[in-house]
Amino acid sequence: MNKFFKFGLSFIVAVILITFIKPYVDDYNEQKQYDFKINTIDGEITKDSFKDKYLAIYFGYTFCPDVCPTSLSSLAQALNSFPKEKTKDFIGLFISVDPDRDTLKNLKEYASYFHPNFIGATSNKENIDDITARYKSYYKKIELENSAMGYSVSHTSYIYIFDKNGKFRAKVDHFSDPAKIKETLEEILK
Repeated sequence: MNKFFKFGLSFIVAVILITFIKPYVDDYNEQKQYDFKINTIDGEITKDSFKDKYLAIYFGYTFCPDVCPTSLSSLAQALNSFPKEKTKDFIGLFISVDPDRDTLKNLKEYASYFHPNFIGATSNKENIDDITARYKSYYKKIELENSAMGYSVSHTSYIYIFDKNGKFRAKVDHFSDPAKIKETLEEILK
């Protein structure tokens, strides 16, 4: 009976500890999954650089003929539907998966073309590979024979949205129209 009581008590203590510790472990794992360190023309940034800011991250490249401009335009259009005061703390981060062609200067110009709150950034291939893998995103260089471009980049097209606490809140695909993106942002910008 005494062994049963000790086992039961140990079990109850373990359940209580797990219940209290699990949220901290989950937060740590999420932070680790979505963390990054990349470069902009203005210097190195990390996810922590955006504390107390809403953040939308999009992976793409500036030579993209259609998907990237459409996605960034849709996000910008959704943002522009809110009063400026409501979106002043919202940052769009365009991370290039084509560091061979996309310079930091070009990325700054490209991102800010879509919205003044958008930032362009990139890193070396190894770092980009690590970040996209943790975000469960994908990209691959596709050689184009007889093309002045030389190659294209096939990639997934998602907007990853984080709240002011850095918590992941939504993953919106590029097929979403600005109204759907606005609906998602309304939930976060409350």
